[in-house]
Amino acid sequence: MIAAVAAGVLVAASGVSLGLWASSDGDGSPAGSTAASAGQTPGGRDEEGAAPGKSPSPSPSRTYPLSKAPRTIPSVRDHTAERGPGWRPAKDHRVVVTDPALADEGRLIAGELGLAYAGEKGDRRDGDLRLELNRGSGANPESYTMTVRGGRVTVTAPAEAGVFYGTRTLKQEIKGAGTAPEGVVRDEPAKQRRGLMLDTARKFYTAGWIEDRIRELGDLKYNEIGLHFSDDQGFRIASDSHPEIVSEQHLTKAQVKKIVDLAASRHITVVPEIDSPGHLGAVIAAHPDLQLRNAGGGAVRGAIDISDPGSAEIVDDLLNEYAGLFPGGQWHLGADEYQALVVSDPEASFPGLAAAARDKYGPDATVEDLTTGWLNDRAATVRAHDRTPRAWNDGFFRGGSVPAAKDIQVAYWTGKEIGARPPVEYLSEGRKVINYNDEFLYYVLGEPLTFVYPTGERIYEQWTPLVLRGTTPVPDRYDAQILGGSFAVWGDIPRAQTQDQVAAGIRLPLAATVQKLWDPDRPELSWAQFRALADKVD
Repeated sequence: MIAAVAAGVLVAASGVSLGLWASSDGDGSPAGSTAASAGQTPGGRDEEGAAPGKSPSPSPSRTYPLSKAPRTIPSVRDHTAERGPGWRPAKDHRVVVTDPALADEGRLIAGELGLAYAGEKGDRRDGDLRLELNRGSGANPESYTMTVRGGRVTVTAPAEAGVFYGTRTLKQEIKGAGTAPEGVVRDEPAKQRRGLMLDTARKFYTAGWIEDRIRELGDLKYNEIGLHFSDDQGFRIASDSHPEIVSEQHLTKAQVKKIVDLAASRHITVVPEIDSPGHLGAVIAAHPDLQLRNAGGGAVRGAIDISDPGSAEIVDDLLNEYAGLFPGGQWHLGADEYQALVVSDPEASFPGLAAAARDKYGPDATVEDLTTGWLNDRAATVRAHDRTPRAWNDGFFRGGSVPAAKDIQVAYWTGKEIGARPPVEYLSEGRKVINYNDEFLYYVLGEPLTFVYPTGERIYEQWTPLVLRGTTPVPDRYDAQILGGSFAVWGDIPRAQTQDQVAAGIRLPLAATVQKLWDPDRPELSWAQFRALADKVD
């Protein structure tokens, strides 16, 4: 965070470690080397109006106070202050790009600020907003440098995502204060995964509503939106391979493609989730022969019989089909709350599963082993499409004959479920973890069980990515294994809130969550200041 102003430079507080920055200040000048930062006006005069070495004399040149760091959500991580008027958009200003890959980012910010999009131009004009790539910098691809100097703005980054985030900072500066302050912003996220997950299976959300959330997420520098579109209550995306399982209320593939394309334009990955082998009630409704039954012949709600080859066939059909619809590199496999494992003796209660486990993995294998084998097989299916798999933490078990594949990331949500272990157990195994802490980040419609709607204030003041379970952080040494976090909206009582109420309810929690994912240190602003800022830049 910004700690002090010294010699015209805002100094980062101790303990903040930032990676390689995207570039120099945009015009080849080192930070703080301009006449303005040395206490001179842009015309080369000192603050008394005299040229260097001459007696003071009246001058029409203006002097400016040292700039203050911009206020944005999430806050920028470093700002070098300079003296100057800053920059505000005008109709005759241009957006210029140095690479055709930045056309989307250029056109978007031009439209938002009312500027002319000029495409690729070599000349420089007063008022220009210039977007540049510095692909060979070796920096974090989500980092960027934004220089406001001499009546122009330059955003430079090693990849398109960084340039986009620079334009989001500029947009918020203009919306909140009217002017981008003179100086240099150097910024990058602390965590690489910053997400919102939507349970669209139990509560149907329209395509337009999801698109609005993507625009909101993009402006906040989120880079994931998860769609949990299959559960006991519904299957919400059209299917060509198994149309019989699709709910009446669903998204068409054309609608999903539009969502995916909009997300990509905001550098957001859509992460699909078909939760198995539990939570497959909508699939089982069309294929009752695949439902798991206990030793007494009783049907187990939502659970598919993983000893039946037909179960793997239908789930793999769906995973393979949707790989073409969701091109992003992430895939959520679910794996939580398989009801065969919530009884005291799974082998006695489900002898068919126990026999299948022994046949496949040896005489000492258990139902847990068979379930882990199912997860590994589904991970192999999505891995063949170059996807990185993740699964809920209670889908990973201690011991056993069959370990979960090492590349399956842990979506840690709770310690309350059977099979859930303390976060350090997963981390000590070397696993990568994404924080979905249900104590802070779960927005469960209707507030069933012990859930209460999370508040932005509590997230802002008490949560960090290290707080994976409950309210206690894991040791700092595991920080690099925690890839990021995700706020989650669950539809347990779907009619408890309308779409508009959900959007309003998650607005401040989303702002607070991304602030702590971008920079987990104690925020500079109080909660009251942060909330007021959110109202300005929203």
